[in-house]
Amino acid sequence: MADVVSVDPRTGAAVEVVAPETTTEEVGRLCAAALAAAAPLEELGRAGRAALLRALADALEARRDDVVSVADRETALGPTRLGGELTRTCYQLRVFAEVLDEGSYLEAAIDHAGDTPMGPRPDLRRMLVPIGPVAVFGASNFPLAFSVPGGDTASALAAGCPVVVKAHASHPATSQLVFDVLAAAAGGAGAPEGTLGIVHGLQAGADLVAHPAIRAVGFTGSLSGGRALQQIIEQRPDPVPFYGELSSLNPVVVTPRATAERGTTIGRELVGSFTLGAGQFCTKPGLAFVPAGADGDRLVDAMAEAVRAVGTQILLNEGIAASYGRVSDQLATAPGVEEVARAEEPSGPGFGAAARLLTTSARDLPPEVTEECFGPVSVVARYDGEEELLAALDAMPSSLTATVLRGDGETELPLAVSQELRTRAGRLVYDAYPTGVAVSWAQHHGGPWPSTNSQHTSVGTTAIRRFLRPVTWQGAPQDLLPAELTDDHDAIPRRVDGVLRLPG
Repeated sequence: MADVVSVDPRTGAAVEVVAPETTTEEVGRLCAAALAAAAPLEELGRAGRAALLRALADALEARRDDVVSVADRETALGPTRLGGELTRTCYQLRVFAEVLDEGSYLEAAIDHAGDTPMGPRPDLRRMLVPIGPVAVFGASNFPLAFSVPGGDTASALAAGCPVVVKAHASHPATSQLVFDVLAAAAGGAGAPEGTLGIVHGLQAGADLVAHPAIRAVGFTGSLSGGRALQQIIEQRPDPVPFYGELSSLNPVVVTPRATAERGTTIGRELVGSFTLGAGQFCTKPGLAFVPAGADGDRLVDAMAEAVRAVGTQILLNEGIAASYGRVSDQLATAPGVEEVARAEEPSGPGFGAAARLLTTSARDLPPEVTEECFGPVSVVARYDGEEELLAALDAMPSSLTATVLRGDGETELPLAVSQELRTRAGRLVYDAYPTGVAVSWAQHHGGPWPSTNSQHTSVGTTAIRRFLRPVTWQGAPQDLLPAELTDDHDAIPRRVDGVLRLPG
């Protein structure tokens, strides 16, 4: 088997051999270990798994300097960004521990036996249970928050599901380091062997998804990669849930009133948003609708000035850099598209890229501008009036986010825009920018296709729901029920005979 090599994107040079690619036999062994760990991990109970998650967070914090240093060398995202990402990663582990403490995620419901208008009803008790071992695919652009220790792993472990992670080839050294930290901490916290596993290599990822022990797959990445995994899943004798976040355009609408009030500020802030992390966010605003006229001209001029001042952007790997160059060139040369600003071209080795700003007319949007280009480029579509704007929005693909930048106290046009975009976005953002996704109870990170399941989120507490399934116990004696469904258990919220009852 070939070796997995860690590359420095600032130089393009290989730095170290991390591990050999995982063989099909080793993938099978790891999946079998995960399956064997499923029952004892569930038996740890909510309190035991909450303690496990807190131990994982503590272990990552204790190795903060090492983790950030390796991740920066391997991604060029910078220690400030990566330090914040590690803080987020530890935070979400602890948040899911709080979810376990609180218990409402189980959706526990009890309907006692009794008479109903349709006849006698048996005793019925329902709650959510772990789905089984989960395969998680690390994302290239978030080596900590959407990777080995990320939200998919945290939510799956909270649900009681062992996790086997496919390390991303862009940051294999970071993946292996944090896995080693987590695996040691999990053992120290009493988790069964097999609770966590890691594989390296493209074939290993395919073998992982195809293995019968795997009961769900979490993936954040490219549309082509997601389609390939989905095809493997569809060819299984027993297809399993696939939770993929595959691409997103994230349109932004700037109203005429907002443009007049603060257009120059908005222009600078939009550039800051679409170049954040070298434009390698799934929530990057790839298309902004700006009104025609003098106020809009000033906004675009501010964007152009800000783009020209952007330094060299380092992309995560050679493949992303090549794709950015090719796709952004195609975008810039599409009919009706004009390049109005470009940062200085990078010189020297590595995977550098120049930020680009393009414009077009909203009246006749070229199809190229409605597709994601991963990297530091954005398109401004100039619209003339509300009717033209709404017609253009009707052509938008589904996205993770849609943003409306309003004037002071403005509601009429923002409401019309919101109604148009709500059918094709999972999060509506007002008077802010989409390149930040808080971990919270109310968060939703997903949408219609190309999110593969519009019912679930990959960020926030309800991400746990992806890795649970409902079971009903009918006529079960008390000593055969899960503790949370017994008559005398009052530590979590439950719906009893149709009435929501809180703890205590």
